[in-house]
Amino acid sequence: MADKDKKMTVEEAGRKGGEATADSHDKEFYQEIGKKGGETTAEKHGKEFYQDIGKKGGEATADSHDKEFYQEIGKKGGESTAENHDKEFYQEIGKKGGEATADNHDKEFYQEIGEKGGNARAKNNGED
Repeated sequence: MADKDKKMTVEEAGRKGGEATADSHDKEFYQEIGKKGGETTAEKHGKEFYQDIGKKGGEATADSHDKEFYQEIGKKGGESTAENHDKEFYQEIGKKGGEATADNHDKEFYQEIGEKGGNARAKNNGED
């Protein structure tokens, strides 16, 4: 059988098509089609859809990564945020976080976390 008679698998055709597209298009092309796809998905699906896929992704990531992974990405994210924002940014997000926490918790919550913090500090200072 001659090579021209061989049929290409779907996988091979997809790979070749993807390579050809990548060779003939730039970053802006991919940004534009990604934006269009995101807008279409947002129109078809509601908030719950994004919550669900976010939850599933978070669970999958948690299953496949350890504590050090989260420490490293947290450190990188913090460094990046610090490079891109000023003192006022942190004041504003701190204020918003404090207000949200106050809206969602009562006096007993603050008493409990205060007690836990005091106990942890005493333990760290050897004041058992």
